[in-house]
Amino acid sequence: MKIICIGLNYHDHIREFGGEVPAAPVFFLKADSCLVTGNKPFFLPDFSSAIHYEIEVVLKICRVGKNIAPRFASRYYEEISLGIDFTARDIQQECRKKGLPWEICKSFDYAAPVGKFISKKKFADLQNLSFRLLLNGQCVQQGNTSDMIFSFDQIIAHVSQYMTLKTGDLIFTGTPVGVGPVKINDHLEGYLQDLKLLDMKVK
Repeated sequence: MKIICIGLNYHDHIREFGGEVPAAPVFFLKADSCLVTGNKPFFLPDFSSAIHYEIEVVLKICRVGKNIAPRFASRYYEEISLGIDFTARDIQQECRKKGLPWEICKSFDYAAPVGKFISKKKFADLQNLSFRLLLNGQCVQQGNTSDMIFSFDQIIAHVSQYMTLKTGDLIFTGTPVGVGPVKINDHLEGYLQDLKLLDMKVK
C-alpha cells in the first residue's frame, strides 16, 4: 500500500508559501507506517517544534492501473475520505534550503491520519466538494475541490505514468490555505460537505 501526496494543488496555498504554480501535479510518498485510522490519536513527535496540519481529500484506489488515460481515471476509485498530511514544518524548511528530499518531514510515523471512507456516489459533483478542518471547534482550513489546479482524474493519470497504482493505495489530493501548528490536547475534526469523517486528538 502506497500513500501518495499531491503538493501545490491550490492557488491560495501556493501563495501562502510564496511558491510557483506547477505545470504538472507534484507528488511525494509517505510510508505505510504513517497511516492512522479509526480516529485514533496523533502522537506529537519530539524531533520537531512545528508540526503542522494540512487537511486534504483522499482517494482510495480500487483497481490496478498503469498509464491510465484521464477519461478512464474515474474507474480507479470508488471511495473518498479526508486525511491530514502532518508536516514537520521546521524540518521541511531546512530541507528546502539544502535541496534535500522531504521524507524526514513528511513520512514520520502517524503522519497520515485518514477518516472514514464513503462511496463517491453519495456526491452529485466530485469537482464541487466543500471540506473543512476544525481545530478545537474553530474552522482553520476550508476548501473546495472546484479550486484544485489538477482534478482527481488528472492526478491519477499523471501519477500512473510513473508508478503502478494498486488496490488500496491512497492519494492525498492537496491542501487549501490555512495550514498551522498543533499541540498536545488539540482536537481536530474534518468535514466533507456536512459529513464528519475525521475526529481525533493530539497526544
